[in-house]
Amino acid sequence: MTKKKIEQLTASYEERLIESLKDPLEAQAYLEAALEDYEETRETDPLLLALKDVAKAQGGIGALSQRAGLNREHLYRVLSSKSQPRLDKLLAIVSGLGFRVRLEPQESLV
Repeated sequence: MTKKKIEQLTASYEERLIESLKDPLEAQAYLEAALEDYEETRETDPLLLALKDVAKAQGGIGALSQRAGLNREHLYRVLSSKSQPRLDKLLAIVSGLGFRVRLEPQESLV
């Protein structure tokens, strides 16, 4: 497979992903899967990528920065995996995307 073909397939996948994430229920499921992955691996990169993908689907980082009340440049840095976001910033991002964080007991505690 050529590099050009790989780039075409990848771009097509990303376009379909962003289009599907315009549906709030799809975005919710996508973010929940990313959170579950974080719980297992403690790797923040996939979670930050998921947040960035949902932001793209909802009009981009600029629109999210306005809704979340965060500086656009700072938001780019937070979502670029170059820093560990503070809880207040993460909650502002989630809220800006139209979601909220809820707690539920771990299965082992129920």
